[in-house]
Amino acid sequence: MDFSKILQSAKTEKEKFDLLHKMVFGEKIIKCANEFLKHSAKMFGAKEALICKDESISYQGLYDKSLAFTKKLIDSGVQKGDRVIVCIENSIEFYIAYFGAWQTGAVITPVNTLLHERELVYIFQDCSPKAIVVSESFVDIFEPEAKKYQVLFFTTANITNLQSAPVDLEPRCLPMDEMTALLYTSGTTGFPKGVMLSSRNILTNVVQAVSKLDMTANDQKIFAVLPLFHSFAQNTCVWSALLCGVTVIIVPKLDRSSILYHLKYKPTIFLGVPALYGLICLMRTAPLNSVKLFVSGGDILPDKIRQFFGMVYGRKICNGYGLTEASPVVAAELDDQIFPSGVIGRALPGIECQIRDIDSGKLLDQCGRGLLWVKGDNIMLGYYNDKEATEKVLQDGWLNTGDCAEIDKSGRITICGREKDLIIYRGLNIYPPEIENVLLSYPNVFSAAILGKKHVDHGEVPIAFIVLRDKENEIETKLRKVCQENLASYKIPRQFIVVKALPMTATGKIDKKKMRIEFEKELES
Repeated sequence: MDFSKILQSAKTEKEKFDLLHKMVFGEKIIKCANEFLKHSAKMFGAKEALICKDESISYQGLYDKSLAFTKKLIDSGVQKGDRVIVCIENSIEFYIAYFGAWQTGAVITPVNTLLHERELVYIFQDCSPKAIVVSESFVDIFEPEAKKYQVLFFTTANITNLQSAPVDLEPRCLPMDEMTALLYTSGTTGFPKGVMLSSRNILTNVVQAVSKLDMTANDQKIFAVLPLFHSFAQNTCVWSALLCGVTVIIVPKLDRSSILYHLKYKPTIFLGVPALYGLICLMRTAPLNSVKLFVSGGDILPDKIRQFFGMVYGRKICNGYGLTEASPVVAAELDDQIFPSGVIGRALPGIECQIRDIDSGKLLDQCGRGLLWVKGDNIMLGYYNDKEATEKVLQDGWLNTGDCAEIDKSGRITICGREKDLIIYRGLNIYPPEIENVLLSYPNVFSAAILGKKHVDHGEVPIAFIVLRDKENEIETKLRKVCQENLASYKIPRQFIVVKALPMTATGKIDKKKMRIEFEKELES
């Protein structure tokens, strides 16, 4: 079934969702997530599926090559329910390995290619894979582990040498409510945790995301510049795009030259994180005229980046919000109007939201500020090998996102910051993003992060860590004045510490866990 025709027949987002949901779950045009590519090859055969550098491959070509790899894995001993790790940078080979492994009926486990060797080995040992597929960059890390534990080991060379001839083989399916994907979180709160997703989780969120983004197979091209291992890119550039026949433009490296080179293929949907949009702003003349929709996710989009992008390119960046545990998209604000920072729009169809008190867990009245809890068929099964962590965040189908938020009368959600980053000063809540946004309004501030410092009398006080574009005298006095003009007195940082750089996660967020370690002396009472 061509989803584009369904979307064109529906007028509202809810109608699109209902129609797509009926097709996927009622009429079962796809029995499980492992069949994504089989469906796409049947519907969009000769259409261009992937473009990377100067190469491209059709939907049928991608399916044929991935199925050849599926056969190779099955012949080597991979069975339904086995875990298969894929550790490959953005490339056509990533898709062939990903779907080749998935079609065996195995649990696909894509891992963060930017992690430290210690973290990669931890994931390997935690998920106990049957097989692993890596690019040449990771042979030295994983080959010794594979030999040690007698794990099947493949490299991208095994994929390059595959024949594209059709293979007489059907993808194997896992039951709808069993784990079919194991996505490891970035590990900002410790070692990465494995998020278990079922076909129902994935297909539900695909239907939700497609209904929101209004993907069609006619002319849409999505710009896959985010790392493909990330859940945001998994949903939009691997699952949703391919199910709808969208062409994916794969950007192998997140740098200026690679971005500019691949923009020549004229994407229509551009998805990024705030740091990426900051880079696009600095480029100033990136050819973005073909893009119809810009969406930012992964972190709160600072006003400075949003406003600068609007000035340079005359376009709006829309806010999105999600987390791996929700498969991952929860909400998006695509309306053609400007909202304050942190507003991430209404929840997608099929998702319920609640705001609960941070301390007591009690449900708050409308417009109260507290912890955001979400519920829906897109919510994960739990954390792999970690029942205790699962029980902390899942209650009766409700997921504690760990984000502080509020919901207005129209249903729009505003994210205020992470619960663990919350600073409590004399019983008053201080949300770091509010202060960071004010500091970023100062022209010479390149990046800013607020951490709480323990105080004997006040509980905690905010401390600002600043990266400047250029050295500037009396910067603390100037920044304090900016804060005094925009913030309540108790929110003004007690110190302004200028640093050369702030540690970042793989997806471009400031890594506050690493900051607390790196700046331990500055944060001592």
